[in-house]
Amino acid sequence: MPVIRGCTNCGQKNRVPAKYLASTGRCGACKSPLPPVAEPLAVDDVQFDEIIRNTPVPVLVDFWADWCGPCRAAAPEVARTAADMAGKAVVIKVDTEKYPQLAERYNVRGIPNFVVLNGGRMVMQQPGVVGHDQMEQWLRAAAPVSA
Repeated sequence: MPVIRGCTNCGQKNRVPAKYLASTGRCGACKSPLPPVAEPLAVDDVQFDEIIRNTPVPVLVDFWADWCGPCRAAAPEVARTAADMAGKAVVIKVDTEKYPQLAERYNVRGIPNFVVLNGGRMVMQQPGVVGHDQMEQWLRAAAPVSA
């Protein structure tokens, strides 16, 4: 299930497969560049599985809920991480109220809870609020070493 992204030039909605979320593409209508995803993506369970299986870069998962004060405090740090790591990582958000089965899959007992995945495998997990510097360090450490 692709992610729908709007073109900043013409407004056309483009379907972007998970494997291209960290790449620069082109708008299907006006051919303007579509930059890599630079914001956290709120995902459902189907998109979650698609992204963690098919994205060639590390994925930071933010398990959160609307009622959670610390989650709201962490949100700007998560957003900054998505912007800073655009093209090198993908940041997704999972609402634990809507998708408790995903939280259960990763044994999430407290939120916010951050998981880094690469190639569908968990690299690390940490509950609690952390800064964007720490999140970016996790993602850089999880990135495959390029030749």
